[in-house]
Amino acid sequence: MSIVQEFKEFAVKGNMMDMAIGVIIGGAFGKIIDSLVKDIIMPLITVITGGGVDFTQKFFVLGDNPNNLQSLDELTKAGINVLTYGNFITIFLNFLILAWVVFLMVKVINRLRKPEEAAPAATPEDIELLREIRDELKRRPQA
Repeated sequence: MSIVQEFKEFAVKGNMMDMAIGVIIGGAFGKIIDSLVKDIIMPLITVITGGGVDFTQKFFVLGDNPNNLQSLDELTKAGINVLTYGNFITIFLNFLILAWVVFLMVKVINRLRKPEEAAPAATPEDIELLREIRDELKRRPQA
């Protein structure tokens, strides 16, 4: 079988297509979670903490700041090295919320699935043999 045929067989298998669909839906779902954090949760956190909390504008200036620039946009345009930890906090919150939502979805899906009836476990061969010997001994006349 040629490598092209092998790749074609691999690419059109059901698992590969399912994975591709999952990646596409996952990308769209990530955007929804990003919007949820940015547009709903972060404003609520700002209200709860008394206002003025905007994680995207949290940063440390690393190095010299000769013009004493204060905004993140001005600092990045000037080429000054900035540690933007607020962006990390926002992305980390996105991850936590996404992981929580996926966890809840898996729980719901598992609950909706019909429990498969467990097939009785096969009796090991040695136990089966011992049972046959026992039954044969019972059938023999007692002397």
